[in-house]
Amino acid sequence: MRRIVATVFFTLLALAVMGTLALATWNPAALEPPSRLETAAATRAKRWMVARRARNIHAPAPTAQSAKMGEMQFAARCQVCHGIGGRTPTDLGRGMNPQATDLGSAEVQRYSDAEFFWIIRNGIRLSGMPGFGKMLSDEEIWPLVHYVRSLNDKNE
Repeated sequence: MRRIVATVFFTLLALAVMGTLALATWNPAALEPPSRLETAAATRAKRWMVARRARNIHAPAPTAQSAKMGEMQFAARCQVCHGIGGRTPTDLGRGMNPQATDLGSAEVQRYSDAEFFWIIRNGIRLSGMPGFGKMLSDEEIWPLVHYVRSLNDKNE
Protein backbone atom coordinates (compact mmCIF):
# COMPACT_ATOMS: atom_id res chain seq x y z
CA MET A 1 0.00 0.00 0.00
CA ARG A 2 2.86 2.37 0.82
CA ARG A 3 4.36 1.73 -2.60
CA ILE A 4 1.10 2.68 -4.29
CA VAL A 5 0.76 5.85 -2.23
CA ALA A 6 4.39 6.77 -2.95
CA THR A 7 3.92 6.12 -6.68
CA VAL A 8 0.79 8.24 -6.80
CA PHE A 9 2.43 11.00 -4.76
CA PHE A 10 5.55 11.18 -6.92
CA THR A 11 3.52 10.94 -10.12
CA LEU A 12 1.33 13.82 -9.00
CA LEU A 13 4.36 15.81 -7.85
CA ALA A 14 6.08 15.29 -11.20
CA LEU A 15 2.93 16.29 -13.03
CA ALA A 16 2.58 19.41 -10.89
CA VAL A 17 6.17 20.45 -11.59
CA MET A 18 5.86 19.72 -15.31
CA GLY A 19 2.49 21.44 -15.42
CA THR A 20 3.87 24.55 -13.79
CA LEU A 21 6.80 24.66 -16.20
CA ALA A 22 4.70 23.96 -19.27
CA LEU A 23 1.60 25.99 -18.45
CA ALA A 24 2.49 28.82 -20.81
CA THR A 25 2.99 26.45 -23.76
CA TRP A 26 0.28 23.88 -23.05
CA ASN A 27 -2.29 23.62 -25.80
CA PRO A 28 -5.73 22.28 -24.76
CA ALA A 29 -6.86 21.88 -28.39
CA ALA A 30 -8.33 18.45 -29.11
CA LEU A 31 -6.68 18.43 -32.54
CA GLU A 32 -3.23 18.27 -30.97
CA PRO A 33 -2.27 14.85 -29.59
CA PRO A 34 -1.10 14.77 -25.98
CA SER A 35 2.62 14.38 -25.34
CA ARG A 36 4.08 10.95 -24.58
CA LEU A 37 4.68 12.02 -21.01
CA GLU A 38 1.11 13.29 -20.60
CA THR A 39 -0.23 10.06 -22.11
CA ALA A 40 1.97 7.86 -19.91
CA ALA A 41 1.02 9.72 -16.72
CA ALA A 42 -2.68 9.73 -17.56
CA THR A 43 -2.63 6.03 -18.49
CA ARG A 44 -0.87 5.05 -15.29
CA ALA A 45 -3.26 7.08 -13.16
CA LYS A 46 -6.30 5.74 -15.04
CA ARG A 47 -5.20 2.12 -14.62
CA TRP A 48 -4.61 2.60 -10.90
CA MET A 49 -7.95 4.35 -10.33
CA VAL A 50 -9.96 1.85 -12.39
CA ALA A 51 -8.34 -1.11 -10.60
CA ARG A 52 -9.10 0.49 -7.26
CA ARG A 53 -12.76 1.14 -8.15
CA ALA A 54 -13.30 -2.32 -9.65
CA ARG A 55 -11.68 -4.38 -6.90
CA ASN A 56 -14.97 -5.48 -5.29
CA ILE A 57 -16.80 -6.31 -8.52
CA HIS A 58 -17.33 -10.02 -9.11
CA ALA A 59 -17.58 -11.08 -12.74
CA PRO A 60 -20.02 -13.75 -13.85
CA ALA A 61 -18.62 -16.47 -16.08
CA PRO A 62 -19.01 -15.76 -19.79
CA THR A 63 -21.17 -17.94 -22.00
CA ALA A 64 -21.35 -18.23 -25.78
CA GLN A 65 -24.78 -16.59 -25.60
CA SER A 66 -23.58 -13.67 -23.46
CA ALA A 67 -20.72 -12.85 -25.87
CA LYS A 68 -23.18 -12.96 -28.79
CA MET A 69 -25.57 -10.63 -26.95
CA GLY A 70 -22.61 -8.37 -26.20
CA GLU A 71 -21.69 -8.29 -29.87
CA MET A 72 -25.17 -6.99 -30.68
CA GLN A 73 -24.92 -4.35 -27.92
CA PHE A 74 -21.48 -3.39 -29.24
CA ALA A 75 -22.83 -2.90 -32.77
CA ALA A 76 -25.58 -0.65 -31.45
CA ARG A 77 -23.53 1.45 -29.02
CA CYS A 78 -19.77 1.10 -29.40
CA GLN A 79 -18.77 0.54 -32.99
CA VAL A 80 -19.47 4.18 -33.87
CA CYS A 81 -16.09 4.96 -32.22
CA HIS A 82 -14.27 1.61 -31.90
CA GLY A 83 -15.24 0.37 -35.37
CA ILE A 84 -16.80 -2.87 -36.55
CA GLY A 85 -15.27 -5.63 -34.50
CA GLY A 86 -13.68 -3.18 -32.06
CA ARG A 87 -10.21 -3.45 -33.56
CA THR A 88 -10.05 -0.45 -35.93
CA PRO A 89 -11.41 2.87 -34.66
CA THR A 90 -13.61 4.86 -37.02
CA ASP A 91 -12.81 8.38 -38.23
CA LEU A 92 -14.76 9.66 -35.22
CA GLY A 93 -12.79 7.42 -32.86
CA ARG A 94 -9.45 8.38 -34.41
CA GLY A 95 -10.40 12.06 -34.14
CA MET A 96 -10.63 11.89 -30.35
CA ASN A 97 -7.67 12.67 -28.12
CA PRO A 98 -6.97 10.18 -26.80
CA GLN A 99 -8.32 8.22 -29.74
CA ALA A 100 -10.66 5.27 -29.31
CA THR A 101 -8.61 2.16 -28.63
CA ASP A 102 -8.17 -1.15 -30.38
CA LEU A 103 -10.13 -3.25 -27.91
CA GLY A 104 -8.27 -6.43 -28.85
CA SER A 105 -4.83 -4.91 -28.18
CA ALA A 106 -2.65 -6.42 -25.46
CA GLU A 107 -2.73 -3.11 -23.54
CA VAL A 108 -6.53 -3.10 -23.38
CA GLN A 109 -6.84 -6.84 -22.79
CA ARG A 110 -4.71 -6.50 -19.61
CA TYR A 111 -7.79 -5.11 -17.87
CA SER A 112 -9.68 -7.64 -15.77
CA ASP A 113 -13.34 -8.37 -16.53
CA ALA A 114 -14.29 -6.37 -13.41
CA GLU A 115 -12.26 -3.40 -14.72
CA PHE A 116 -13.90 -3.65 -18.17
CA PHE A 117 -17.28 -3.70 -16.45
CA TRP A 118 -16.42 -0.62 -14.39
CA ILE A 119 -15.18 1.28 -17.46
CA ILE A 120 -18.23 0.42 -19.58
CA ARG A 121 -20.63 1.21 -16.73
CA ASN A 122 -18.99 4.46 -15.57
CA GLY A 123 -16.96 5.70 -18.54
CA ILE A 124 -13.63 7.51 -18.32
CA ARG A 125 -13.82 11.24 -17.72
CA LEU A 126 -11.99 13.46 -20.27
CA SER A 127 -11.39 10.53 -22.63
CA GLY A 128 -14.48 10.39 -24.83
CA MET A 129 -15.49 7.03 -23.29
CA PRO A 130 -19.08 7.46 -22.09
CA GLY A 131 -20.56 5.62 -19.16
CA PHE A 132 -23.47 3.37 -20.05
CA GLY A 133 -24.66 2.80 -16.47
CA LYS A 134 -27.67 5.10 -16.87
CA MET A 135 -28.76 3.44 -20.12
CA LEU A 136 -27.97 -0.21 -19.46
CA SER A 137 -28.49 -2.43 -16.45
CA ASP A 138 -25.57 -4.37 -15.00
CA GLU A 139 -27.03 -7.50 -16.59
CA GLU A 140 -26.86 -5.78 -20.00
CA ILE A 141 -23.28 -4.58 -19.44
CA TRP A 142 -21.74 -7.98 -18.63
CA PRO A 143 -22.37 -9.33 -22.16
CA LEU A 144 -20.45 -6.31 -23.51
CA VAL A 145 -17.57 -7.25 -21.20
CA HIS A 146 -17.66 -10.82 -22.50
CA TYR A 147 -17.66 -9.62 -26.10
CA VAL A 148 -14.74 -7.23 -25.56
CA ARG A 149 -12.81 -10.03 -23.85
CA SER A 150 -13.47 -12.27 -26.88
CA LEU A 151 -11.63 -9.78 -29.12
CA ASN A 152 -8.37 -10.94 -27.55
CA ASP A 153 -8.45 -14.06 -29.74
CA LYS A 154 -9.31 -12.32 -33.02
CA ASN A 155 -6.67 -11.07 -35.44
CA GLU A 156 -7.20 -8.70 -38.31
